[in-house]
Amino acid sequence: MDRISGEGRAIQVSVVTIVGNVVLTILKLAAGIVAHSGAMVSDAVHSASDVLSTFVVIAGVKLAGKEADRDHPFGHERFECMAAILLASMLAVTGLGIGWTGVENILGGAESLPVPGRVALAAAVLSIVSKEAMYWYTRAAAKKLNSPSLMADAWHHRSDALSSVGSFVGICGARLGVPALDPAASVVICLFILKAAWDIFRDAATKMLDTACPEEVEEKMRQTALAQPGVLGVDRLQTRLFGNRIYVEVEIAADAQAPLAAAHEVSAQVHHAMERQFPMVKHCMVHVNPRIVASKRLP
Repeated sequence: MDRISGEGRAIQVSVVTIVGNVVLTILKLAAGIVAHSGAMVSDAVHSASDVLSTFVVIAGVKLAGKEADRDHPFGHERFECMAAILLASMLAVTGLGIGWTGVENILGGAESLPVPGRVALAAAVLSIVSKEAMYWYTRAAAKKLNSPSLMADAWHHRSDALSSVGSFVGICGARLGVPALDPAASVVICLFILKAAWDIFRDAATKMLDTACPEEVEEKMRQTALAQPGVLGVDRLQTRLFGNRIYVEVEIAADAQAPLAAAHEVSAQVHHAMERQFPMVKHCMVHVNPRIVASKRLP
């Protein structure tokens, strides 16, 4: 999938989730007020934060899709990593907020909280199903497009689903006479959200630091180069992740007695094969080293 179509797909996914989150925010806020459920009102605020995070994703994707210019000759792909780091930070803050509220309610005496109505339970179930669907929908697009910011947004949807699970358990517990289940579930959910935020941050930071591709990917690249006609060996191969794209530098050995034009043709074949076999390769630099080919002895 080329860059333009990939950018369009990412924005399409983001718009769908924005609409879904706006509807969910309104429904959960109304249910929380009508049913006197503080947990559901907090859940509605969480959904509202998802709308803001998705706008961050759209901005990151748009900036990352800009063509290279004089000041940024290697492109703008790292904007997506910056968006993912920002989203990871927002996710961590959200998780800490949920956990802190849970601890406060446990220490403050959850028995004093009002008993919520049934409509809050229905809203929690609707939120769980909707947010989990948004997670899988966004995750599938993120994996297909190799988009770190879109994957971060997917986990933001999953965090909202977990938050709604906590709301559901807490509301059920309050209605059954065990209100302490609500804050206890919030603390557990906080840990899951913080783990997701850490994973997103680590992945984005890795792509910001020119980290090499996994060894199995580099080995496949080496075999691709060796498979091209005229390549006598691969003397060196280096890769680096640049946002969600890959830069490759490879030194190949070619016949020292071959004309310059022939050596150039060999390097061009390696270059095109790399970009053809590995769609995430943005550029492949090929250097040709001369190698003396031993002449066959006559019988």
